[in-house]
Amino acid sequence: MSVVSGRPKALPDGTAPYRSLGPFGPSDLPSGLLRRHRLAEGVWGLLRLQAGRVVFVWEDGSEEREELTAPAELVVPPQVPHHLEVEGDFSIALTFHR
Repeated sequence: MSVVSGRPKALPDGTAPYRSLGPFGPSDLPSGLLRRHRLAEGVWGLLRLQAGRVVFVWEDGSEEREELTAPAELVVPPQVPHHLEVEGDFSIALTFHR
């Protein structure tokens, strides 16, 4: 697994996908993704931005914001609070790994 700026840039070796959601756009994005939430212990997320632009906000004390423009992928580690900020047209899909 590679880590840049303290954030993992790849899923850990040995993880496997077990659930996928989306793609979602402005009209059907689950509202929970816009509020503070976190993945369960042992669960990694892979966000794939297929179209448009979104902002991923880390709520781990850093309040770091990652502006993603399609095509883009973002690895989300377990237990790290975060939320999305969206506007305009976009398409995202999520895959969960453990």
